[in-house]
Order: sequence, then C-alpha cells, then structure tokens
Amino acid sequence: MSEERFGEFVLVRRHGQVAELVLDRPKAMNAVSAEMARSIVAACAALSADRDARVVVLTSSHERAFCVGADLKERNSMTDAELVRARPLSRGAYTGVLELPMPTIAAVHGYALGGGFELALSCDVIVADGTAVVGLPEVSVGVIPGGGGTQLLPRRVGAARAAELIFTARRVEAAQAHELGLVDQLVEKGQDRDAALALAERMAGNSPVGLRAAKRALRLGHGLDLRAGLEVEDAAWRTVAFSGDRAEGVAAFNEKRKPEWPGE
Repeated sequence: MSEERFGEFVLVRRHGQVAELVLDRPKAMNAVSAEMARSIVAACAALSADRDARVVVLTSSHERAFCVGADLKERNSMTDAELVRARPLSRGAYTGVLELPMPTIAAVHGYALGGGFELALSCDVIVADGTAVVGLPEVSVGVIPGGGGTQLLPRRVGAARAAELIFTARRVEAAQAHELGLVDQLVEKGQDRDAALALAERMAGNSPVGLRAAKRALRLGHGLDLRAGLEVEDAAWRTVAFSGDRAEGVAAFNEKRKPEWPGE
C-alpha cells in the first residue's frame, strides 16, 4: 500500500486498483476549510488522470465524523468579497468528487452534515455504519446546500422528500437514513470503511473501460426521457465495443479464465 499526501488535510492511499481518498483534518472533524477544499481539488485531479485507479473510496480519519461540512469558523471571519472569491474553490471540491470518472463509494460513520453529506452524495454509492448521522442543515444557518445538495438529494429520494429534509434542516440517524435511501448499505459500527473497500475491490475486478463508460452513461442519461437516455447508452457502448477490454473479456469468458484487462 502506497500513500500520497495532498496538502495537510487530504491523503490518498493505494490498495492495488482501489484508491482511498482520506479526509484527514481530525482536529476540526474534517470541516472543509479553503485549504482542505484546495487539497480535495488537487487529489481529485490526480485521481482523474490515474488510469490505474479503477474505483475510489472516500473515507475519514476521524473516529466520530465523516465530515461536518463547511468550516463555519473560517467563514465567519470572511468579508463578503472574500466569500465570493472562495466560492469557486469550495465548489470545485464537491464537483471534483462528483466528476471522478471511475465508480466512487463513500464510507460514512458519525456526522456527515451539510457539505460533508454533499461529499458523500457526490459519490455513486454510500456505505454507512450504525453511528452515521446525515443531513443538510444549511437553512438553519441562513444559507442553502451549495455543494450539490439541492440537486443530488432529490435525485436519490425524490423532490418532496428532499424538500422536507432540506427545509426542516433535520438530522437523520443511520437506520432511518437507510430506510429513506439517503445511504445505500448499512453495516455494523466501525465496519463502514472495510465494507466500502470490499465493495470497491469487487467492482475493481471488472473492466476499467467498462466501469468508466457505464458511469458516464448512468450520469449523462439521468433525467433524460427514455429515448434520449438510450442514445446516451448507445454512445457509451460504442466507446467500449471495440476496446481491448471488450476483446479480452469475451476471450476470457470463452476460455473460462480470469480476464487480464488491458484497460484500453
């Protein structure tokens, strides 16, 4: 296992073909400061360019929190002009995770609130343990979910449910979060990271070309009418149909062996 640090607060660990993106600002429960946002942007840019990373797992080094959202202490000291200048960087952290080209899994325990939950929502799958508490409480401090929450949450749970959760600013504990579809897999306390890495390992055994194309089709097709969505799917199919991965996958199936993906 190799490690690479991006700034002071973000770490990327490599587990073979699985990359673990670690939020590592434990003294602030991973509150997203400008410096931490900059590090997330840099780490996501590096991962996006890494053809060897087949799946990314987003984790936390803090025992009691995934991420408590924006650093409100830092925000409180900003002038209006500074807040405006900081917005592209803040937004870039969330879109950095959202636009990773490979499958992504969030491993959530403890608090995942505001921007913290938005980082998880930016992933394709959310695994949570029994201590998880999620929510988008931004309207309780006079703002709105600005890291994708107003768009990503209704795509998960529907418009009315998302409206109720955002307008009440309520926190949702693990069991109900799973019941409502706010998280996808519920595991025992302390098992979120291991479960997410195991799921990532299972995904990573498949064609990297296929994984990225399937994610692209899922993302681009969402919200389109069926006919338009099928055109998106067909375009994604054409990117894999003549790939080395497709040739290897078919050959391995017929030869009853494990494929050796060329990744192209």
